[in-house]
Order: sequence, then structure tokens, then C-alpha cells
Amino acid sequence: MANAEPGLEPTWLRHFPPVFWLREYQTRWLGADIVAGVTLAAYAIPVALAYAELAGLPPQIGVYGYMLGGLGYALLGSSRQLAIGPTSAISLMVAATVGAMADGDGLRYAQIASLAAFIVAILCLIAWLLRLSVLVRLISDSILVGFKAGAGLTIIMSQLPSLIGVAGGGHNFFERAVLLASQLGHTQWLVLAVSTAAIVLLLCGDYFLPQRPVALAIVALSIFAAMAFQLAPMGVPTIGEIPAGLPALSGPVLRLRDVEGIVPLAAGCLLLAYIESISAARTFAGKHGYDIDPRQEFLGLGAANLAAALGHGYPVAGGLSQSAVNDKAGARTSLALVFASVTLALCLLFLTDLLENLPKAVLAAIVLTAVYRLIDPWAMVQMWRISRMDFYAAVIALGAVLILGILQGILLAALASILMLLGRASTPHVAFLGRVPGTHSFSDLARHPENEILPGIIAFRPEASLLYVNTDFVLEAVSQQLDARRASNIRLVVCDLSASPHIDMAGARMLHQLHDKLAPHNIELRIVSARGRVRDLLRADGIAEKVGGLDRFVTLDSLLCGLGQRT
Repeated sequence: MANAEPGLEPTWLRHFPPVFWLREYQTRWLGADIVAGVTLAAYAIPVALAYAELAGLPPQIGVYGYMLGGLGYALLGSSRQLAIGPTSAISLMVAATVGAMADGDGLRYAQIASLAAFIVAILCLIAWLLRLSVLVRLISDSILVGFKAGAGLTIIMSQLPSLIGVAGGGHNFFERAVLLASQLGHTQWLVLAVSTAAIVLLLCGDYFLPQRPVALAIVALSIFAAMAFQLAPMGVPTIGEIPAGLPALSGPVLRLRDVEGIVPLAAGCLLLAYIESISAARTFAGKHGYDIDPRQEFLGLGAANLAAALGHGYPVAGGLSQSAVNDKAGARTSLALVFASVTLALCLLFLTDLLENLPKAVLAAIVLTAVYRLIDPWAMVQMWRISRMDFYAAVIALGAVLILGILQGILLAALASILMLLGRASTPHVAFLGRVPGTHSFSDLARHPENEILPGIIAFRPEASLLYVNTDFVLEAVSQQLDARRASNIRLVVCDLSASPHIDMAGARMLHQLHDKLAPHNIELRIVSARGRVRDLLRADGIAEKVGGLDRFVTLDSLLCGLGQRT
């Protein structure tokens, strides 16, 4: 199958992204994917343990989510750098919801969390069938700039306590900053020395040895140093004890009807998982020059959650921080997730005692050096110079992420983007046309005041589709122009629809209203340059008879020529 020509695969096979990236896989990538997988596994263990405890589950459950979720996503996901595992937002949602459902029963608690992952997988399949990936279009590139900056700052702030050896805390960027400032007096200088050394080595390695496994070497070196110098007894926090063994795979113990409210919980987890995953996936796809299939991501997330659920895990998603670690370590394809899963399995079986000595400060340093590039002030400056609307969208995304958190912030930013889009769509530019001197062309008088005003004629061109959100604005703009030129003995108004690809019933009604407004003053209304579907709708609505017909060959110039208006 690897020798088949692109595009000739059976339709069903196109839903398996490995078919495509394996075809172009290069042997020299293998080492990078192995290193990235091992590095990701080293990062995943403490994060997974922490998130599982946050969710109220046994700590090893988080490791199972990384190990099995990564395998599922590698099979069906379209991103080559996205790393899958538990996330803070989903962990908090599980903790806040499942407790009441379990009624104090620890075993039932774990079973409900696992059932939620199964339901997420089912909902992913339904979303894929219904093509609900259209939701991703709500997240613009400008929002992604703000989102990445806010996410980078939030992640860095969350890692700073580990870098200096204090407890930290807080629910958002500013709370964390305030608490961190109050704890600076309790800085553990040995921890700070370890993290500083790790950061310096990582940055130097990135500069002098690009694309080399520097992070992996530093992880190994830090474990050796922690064991040789007995850093843990000296106050340097390490990962600590990890329960050994692999999960037994099985289906859900509970049924859907056994747990009231499980579907809303799963739907909320899916919404959070999809938005964070697709935002992170688009970030790294843009960096490496390939395309993400938003619809395929539902299958990737579904496979990841199904695999996690089979191992008694809870819902998983793609995360920005772990994906940044994966990318920074050199991941070329999702084969890195397979190597990460294998590494996690081997660690759970044989290396738990060794991993206990890995300093948390080193992992925090790896995260910090991986995500600081997400902050791109130059892009913000460019947006301020070029498009204030895009700049405001980015600022909203940045502020929302810093105040509300990564996932809630991107939701609010997407909502703000929709509102700004509606605001922009409801006030389109209406160009009033004049003749370009010495030509048969016409352009906007406001932009080109040297254009010749058409005597006795108002020609306008709405520069947007005529829809219910903007028809009143367009009609008002034309009415104001009529009032301004009332003394010019206007006898003809021409509506140029060449820049209006779509029109709805409200747009047709607006043209009726304009005709009815002009008729008592013996002013004729004509429509030119309407597109095919627009002409079909206007004819069906009866406006064609009022405006002397709709001919696809009639342009503003030919109309004026027929009326003797050429100079």
C-alpha cells in the first residue's frame, strides 16, 4: 500500500493518517522520534501523577492515560507533534462532577470516570459523522496568537514554583503570580541552582547542538546527580514513588443508564478536549508546514479516549505543554507517541525505583524552555500596525487565558471573535462609485475623490453579502447619500452586486424597500453584476420585474452607455 499513488487509496484508508506519513518517512527521523518519545515519557510521568490526583483518582491512572491515549491517537490523529494525556481542565471537571455521582464510593468513582472516557469516544464518532469540525473555524489565526502567548505565560507561571522550590498555588495567572511573590522569601536555593543549571544547559544545547537529544541527556544526568549527591534528602523534590505494573484492559463496568448526568459530563470533556487539542495541533502544524484535518481529529481523540478507557483511565486530550515538550525534543511524526507509550510501559514495569530520583525542577526547566517561544510579541506588534480588529481579538484571547485559564480563555476568545465578526458583518462598507477619469471603470469616491461624480445617478456597491445582519445598515447608507444629493436631481440609483456573493430574503426585502422609497420620486432602481444564485433568488422574490430585469451581461458601464452617460 505504501507504493500506491497519492489519492488512489480506498476511501476508508484515508482515515488512517499513518498511511500518508509512513509513505514519506525517512530513516533519519527514527532517532528523533525515539528521543522525543523517551523525553515525552519522562515529562509525562509527574504531570500524569499530579493530574490524576487532581481528578481524585489513583495516581497511576494518569500514567495509563498517557500510555494508552497516545497509542490510540497515533493510529487515527492527524497531528504529528500533538501529545495526548490528562489535562488540568478535564481533571478539574471530573473532580467537580464525579464525586456527587459516586456518593463516596471510591470504586464507583473510578468506574464513572472510566465510563466518561468511553462516552467521550462515542461522542467523538458522532461528531465525526455529523462533520462538527466546522466549530474550529471559530478560532482565527489572530486568536491563536493571543492564545499561544497566554498559554505560554500560564504554563511558565505554573512551572516557576517548581523552579525555586516553593508550593505555589492559585487558579489563574495573576493568582499564581501573587502567591509566588509572597513565597519568594522561602526559595530553596539548592532547587534554584538545579533548575538554573538545567535551563542553562538546555539553552546552550539548543544553540550549540540543535536537533540533538539534549533534554534527554539532561534528564539522565539529573537522575545520576540526584542519586550521587543525595539531593532528595537535601530538600530537592523528586518524582517519588510510582506504583509498578500495567493496567488490565477491559470494557466499562457501568452502563450508560447506571449514571445520571454522565452524558453532559462527557460532552463537556469533549468540548474542552477538542478545543485545546485542535488549537495545539494547529500551532505545531503551522510551525512544521503541514495541514491538520479538523474532522479527523475527532477520530484521533475518540481512539485515544477509547484506549484510555479500556485501561480504566479517564478522559484525555491533546495538551499544549506536553506537545511543546514533544516538539522541542524533535518529534517528526506521531510515531514518537508510540515510543513514549513503550517507554512508559517499560518504566512502569522496571524503572519505577530509578525514576523516583528525577528532580521536578529539571522537568519544570524542560517545560519552560519548550514553551517560551509560544510568546510572540512581534506578531502582536504587526497586528497593531496592520489590523486593529485582529489585535483586539488577540488581546482578548491573551487576557481571557491569563484570567480564566487556557481552555475557558479560548472559549471566551472564540465567543468574542464571533461577536466581532457579526459586528463587522453588520456594518459593511458601501462604496458609492464614480468614474475613473478617462476610463470606463468605476471605483469608490471616498477612496478616490478625484473620480468623476455621475450626474443625476447614484451608483453604490455593498462590499459584502446582503444578509439580515446588515441590510438596515446598507439601506441607511443609501438613504443618507440620497439626502446629501437631493439637489442633484437624481433620476437613477444603480445597485452593483458584484461584491455580494450571497443574498438572503432580508437582502431581497431591502431592495424592495429601496425601490418603494425611490418610486414616489420618479427615481428608477437598477441592479447590475449580480451573480447567478443571487439573480435566482431575486427573480423568485419578484424584484426583477421592478428593476427592469436581471441580465448577467449588464454592467454599470454598459447600463450607463445605454442611457447615454458615457463621456
